[in-house]
Amino acid sequence: MAQGAFLGVDWGTTNRRVYRFAADGAIEASERDDKGLLSVAPGTFPAEAAAIRAQFGDLPMLCAGMVGSAKGWVNVPYVACPAGTEALAEGLHWVEPERTAIVPGLSIAERQSGDVMRGEEVQLLGAVAAGLAPADGLLCQPGTHCKWARMRGQSVAHFSTSMTGEMFALLKAHSLIGGFLSGEVSDGPAFRSGVVDGLDSRLLRHLFGVRAAALLGLRAEEDCAAYTSGLLIGSDIASRALAKGEEVYVLADPYLGGLYAAAIEEAGARAIAVDSHASFAAGILQIWKECA
Repeated sequence: MAQGAFLGVDWGTTNRRVYRFAADGAIEASERDDKGLLSVAPGTFPAEAAAIRAQFGDLPMLCAGMVGSAKGWVNVPYVACPAGTEALAEGLHWVEPERTAIVPGLSIAERQSGDVMRGEEVQLLGAVAAGLAPADGLLCQPGTHCKWARMRGQSVAHFSTSMTGEMFALLKAHSLIGGFLSGEVSDGPAFRSGVVDGLDSRLLRHLFGVRAAALLGLRAEEDCAAYTSGLLIGSDIASRALAKGEEVYVLADPYLGGLYAAAIEEAGARAIAVDSHASFAAGILQIWKECA
């Protein structure tokens, strides 16, 4: 079992967060920056790791997220579900022997359908390890690509991904209705109306109706973005077939988490907010403890 202080890095596509853990597992320092995957030139990851150590201390480092993707430091093979922190610890890829390791991420393969995640698995398992979510439950991670994970016995038993956030961005930038999506997105009547329509499984029809409703004066143009966001999130939730009163643990920042929580409640289920940063910290710490 690994012992001593170490650095944990949540290395995403656009952002990066570094945690310095003391030998007893306490977080001594944490900082977020914009040095995500897209900001790191190929071949410069070793220099980035050295810069992290120069700021946070010359310590062993565990990295999770897109740093382990095909466009990252090294393409680390996924671990197949079901899997827990022990499997992730066994699958660590040491890019610098006994110095820097990358968490492998998880995969699902069913017939000709597949799904993958990198970084989210640490949050999911950390939420359970820290007691922020149950060992057997449904967890949701809103974002550009929203993850839904079913936990069983402190492992990720199954998960699936929805391109909810990316679809909104694509519609805004490239679609017929894009010119109507410049308004603010917040929880309110327009958003809730979109959620209700999204829950009825007629997404494509309702999307075309965004422009028509604005042109006919049926909906204020400034409300179209909130309605469309609600429509996409509602459609995502509809595909989950949530039972009435079912608990969904939502790991996200307060803004996006709040939108999903409102939509989940609109669908008749119960949303419970979970601190995603605390979840990651607990997850990376547990993986460190299980390193051979």
